[in-house]
Amino acid sequence: MSELTAPTRLSAADFASRFPAHVGAARLFGEAFHADPHGLYRALRARHGGVAPVLLEGGLPAWIILGYREYHYVCSHPELFVRDSRLWNAWDLVSPDWPVLPMLIERDTVWWFEGAEHERRSEVLHDALGVVDRFELRGRCERIADRLIDDFVATGEADLISQFAEPMPILALAALLEIPSADVPDVARDMNATLDQGEDAQDAYLRMRATLGRLAARRRESPGFGVLSRLALSAAGLSDEALLDEFLTMFNFGHQAVGNWIGNTLRLMLCDPRFTTTLAGGRSSVAQAMEAVLWEDPPDQNISGRWVVRTSHISGQRVEAGDMLVLSVAAANADPQIRPAAAVGASGNQAHMAFGHGNHRCPYPAQEIGEVIARTAVEVLLDRLPDVTLAVAPEELVWRPAVWVRGLAALPVVFTPA
Repeated sequence: MSELTAPTRLSAADFASRFPAHVGAARLFGEAFHADPHGLYRALRARHGGVAPVLLEGGLPAWIILGYREYHYVCSHPELFVRDSRLWNAWDLVSPDWPVLPMLIERDTVWWFEGAEHERRSEVLHDALGVVDRFELRGRCERIADRLIDDFVATGEADLISQFAEPMPILALAALLEIPSADVPDVARDMNATLDQGEDAQDAYLRMRATLGRLAARRRESPGFGVLSRLALSAAGLSDEALLDEFLTMFNFGHQAVGNWIGNTLRLMLCDPRFTTTLAGGRSSVAQAMEAVLWEDPPDQNISGRWVVRTSHISGQRVEAGDMLVLSVAAANADPQIRPAAAVGASGNQAHMAFGHGNHRCPYPAQEIGEVIARTAVEVLLDRLPDVTLAVAPEELVWRPAVWVRGLAALPVVFTPA
């Protein structure tokens, strides 16, 4: 939305006239939300059912999709609910420095397209990602995990987020996406700042685009053999902007989702009785813990978003043309209508929404790559640190203050030095 100017300020009466359902709506931001998002989802479901009005940062209106069936319905009807953020009926309320803005600006990527162009771009990504050798990737990930652990194994203590879960996928993806090691720390820092929606979010986003844009241009001029080069050389003839946006999308989801998948799995295995009793067994329970995380603490807890094409009804709730929908993966997975005994787990059931649903579901090769990176990381760590334990009480662990992603700020542990 480059044409944005100063925001229009609505009086309370005007806001109530335009968005009556959102007067006094729950806030999808702030300390209360970040402290217990699952509690908010339960409260909203009890009051509103599968669809509820919420306010995003700055008090902007949206609807959150809480129910599993409602999530499925929205994703299965692209003729009614699209990724085109230009339709939003609240753009005039957005200030140019709104921290959520980088998440909603339209980009030249498969993530935003529908129909024939979406299918064309999906084929490009499948072709580029499909050539990744999973066995070679696992071997590389084992070496990366060992190097990271070598850096702290002699100390007997570590923060498994900053020292392991965060850098692990970055280093693995850097090789696949042909990102020089010297650029990795800055790109990762700016990606985190963008998703955490702090004061630096927009500046961080622009810095990240500039860095990745430079790398994409280099691969266009001097292609190699990685995923980025295959995109640059694709018969689809991606423009410079499209190449950059696809590059940015892949790095975003790969870095954040896989890093949080690793961190959330380690937390679960260290804290949950279902896994702590078999922790010494290591590999035998890793796959189960990873699957449980996708149900209970999915790395991408909320997805932005869909926009309503024309006035519609979702599970009896009227939504107007231009309304924004936030798809809550975490809430849909916890819907008691499909998981009446969520505490028991969901072993063997892969019907979660952690990879999305419908035409914008995460490409299967990307899912496989993410799983190889995450599973290898957790297995190597448990092999190397078989007596690892939390250094604090589980209730002292703090989640990152982010609406879209679900990950710990830190995971301090202790173990026998080696």
